[in-house]
Amino acid sequence: MNEILLNVEGLRKYFSVRKGLLGRVYIKAVDGVDLRLRKGEAISVVGESGCGKTTLGKTILRLYEPTDGKIVFDEKDITHLKSKELKWYRRKTALVQQDPFGALPPFMTTKGILEEPLIIQGVKDRAEREERIRKALEQVRLTPVEDFIRKYPHMLSGGQQQRLVIARAIILEPKLIIADEPVSMLDASVRIEILKLLQDLQRKYELSIIYITHDISTTRYFSEKIYIMYGAHIVEYADTKEILRNPLHPYTKALLNVIPDPDPSNRFIVKNVPSGEPPNLINPPPGCRFSPRCSNFMKGICDAKEPIFFEANKGHYVKCWLYEETR
Repeated sequence: MNEILLNVEGLRKYFSVRKGLLGRVYIKAVDGVDLRLRKGEAISVVGESGCGKTTLGKTILRLYEPTDGKIVFDEKDITHLKSKELKWYRRKTALVQQDPFGALPPFMTTKGILEEPLIIQGVKDRAEREERIRKALEQVRLTPVEDFIRKYPHMLSGGQQQRLVIARAIILEPKLIIADEPVSMLDASVRIEILKLLQDLQRKYELSIIYITHDISTTRYFSEKIYIMYGAHIVEYADTKEILRNPLHPYTKALLNVIPDPDPSNRFIVKNVPSGEPPNLINPPPGCRFSPRCSNFMKGICDAKEPIFFEANKGHYVKCWLYEETR
């Protein structure tokens, strides 16, 4: 069995915001998340906009300072390390952003974009930097290299820009990549290509990947396990095939229910979409955070106490009072 690369326990990230002239309140963007990732494993964190999944990823990368909890990477506690102490961690981790054009400095060429992290991390030999830049471009299939190495981001298509973002992410040979909605802004025709590219890189170099997405249908392409996130909480997790075949939490069922159906004969079928809005993360509802929108709501139970995780099936955990009998 693969060793644990990343262990996240009780992770919280609260943002302080001003309310009125003197008061302050806290946005509970990530509120007590546990997550494990093995070396060479790819997992997905799935949820709708505003659920906290991007904040979770950035907090794991220590782009945000955690409010509480623990982040252990490769047996090293990096939860509260200072910026100077995190230089090695920056080399071992990388982020693939949602908007490739916004993630790339418009005034730098492809070569400059890829050379910058090498210089920052102390790769002084120019020939070595050149070799690693060419290798990274070949790995993401921006070839022939000569056709791309002097181009600026605006001269590339959306798919090519995202390949460049991935090349920058892998050029330091990290152990962990967090891919935050890496295909949501791309044309449908290139989305699968980018996901397949990430899958190929993951398998070839035994990368660990956290794939953050709102589209649960794309997780099947390379994710081994799915974590469902709602209202700053993880509410269900299991192997990908198990989640897609047998969703248990009412929210997970709703996510799968709204996947577009390619069969035009089913276009008039009314889908069961939860009413209401995601919870206010300044003042979340008591009990289960999905209870105000849940068709299985049980008064005095769901709104009274926050559910714990129940192992409904082997390796399949769900935070829902409907499964209390499986405890």
